[in-house]
Amino acid sequence: MASHEPFGHLEGVMGDILADIDTSALIGKIVFLAVVIGVALLVQRVVVHGLKRALDAAGVPKASIFVNIVRAVIWVFALLAVLEPVFGVQPTAFVAALGVTSVVISFGLQDTVSNIIAGLGLMMGRVVRPGDQVTIGGFTGEVVDVSWRSTMVRDKGGKVEVIPNSVLNKTALTRETDWSVTDCPVEFYAEPGSDLDAVTREVQDRASKACSAALATGYTTEVLFDALGPLGIHGTAHLHLVAGSNYSVQADALVRAISRAPWIARPASAAAGAAANASGATSNATN
Repeated sequence: MASHEPFGHLEGVMGDILADIDTSALIGKIVFLAVVIGVALLVQRVVVHGLKRALDAAGVPKASIFVNIVRAVIWVFALLAVLEPVFGVQPTAFVAALGVTSVVISFGLQDTVSNIIAGLGLMMGRVVRPGDQVTIGGFTGEVVDVSWRSTMVRDKGGKVEVIPNSVLNKTALTRETDWSVTDCPVEFYAEPGSDLDAVTREVQDRASKACSAALATGYTTEVLFDALGPLGIHGTAHLHLVAGSNYSVQADALVRAISRAPWIARPASAAAGAAANASGATSNATN
């Protein structure tokens, strides 16, 4: 019987410990925590959905940075709500400790904080929004999204450039027009003395046949002449292409279509033309 006394003493100690535990209080804390989490999830869903609808109605794009900020604020309030009832921590003490910690962490996250603040400034000021066509530091494309840290820009070829918001906030930005966004310039040289009106009509006709599937509606292929050079008259055909077109392929198609046109300047004929012009000028000067 004596050998069972230690076990009997242990059972008594465990019984005392279990008796000291307020089971109902523990269950209450668990239930309260579950309710707060459930309410936070519900509020997040409703508020985020309402925010997206409000942004749509106001014509403001649904940038992820706004949605992320709202979610963060909701969960911060949820955390503050359970600190004292569940964990026994005073919210004021937690906020004070968090403030000190934030100061320490901020020294190591200066770039991140700078990017977030810059992103907020860009979106609130509507400087740049998803869907905008911009040129930033020589890179031209469509703004895909503005996130916490960076802005994503996709060019005509599908290449995506990720630009830190702090850099974007300090870099010159050019907002492109619809004309420049769709423009695919194709340069060529016409023979000296060519009928430029006839050349224009032929380039437009060949462009409509060679690039018909990619040409944007509402635009005419402009043919502009801007200089006289050693090869002849310098011209540029401005194709306007639909979104998603491969600009290099369409430019190649037009070049192939006009390469054998009789008015296209060729080095040998251009040199002969220049010599003839020089001879004529000398003859006139002699006379």
